[in-house]
Amino acid sequence: MEQFNQEFEKYKRAQKQVEEIKGFYGHLLSYIIVMLFFLFINLKYSPNYLWFFWPMLGWGIGLLCHGLRVFNYTPFLGKDWEQRKMKEFMDQEKQNKYE
Repeated sequence: MEQFNQEFEKYKRAQKQVEEIKGFYGHLLSYIIVMLFFLFINLKYSPNYLWFFWPMLGWGIGLLCHGLRVFNYTPFLGKDWEQRKMKEFMDQEKQNKYE
């Protein structure tokens, strides 16, 4: 029974990861479409000043952060860091308890 629960938990985590990846690709697609629209508007109505770079930069930073989180590339304060820190605190607690 316990093995079934573990497999079910793995399945749920995998399902959640797939949903997050789908969400990222939807975010990426909307970014591309909106940026193409902004480029068109910019070049048609004010080609002297390329203002579309500013929203592209701002939204691009947000998209980058979203991608890093979804694909589990968090070099600072990621899930591994959390687990290591929790283990460190638990080990300290055990050590303090036995002293």
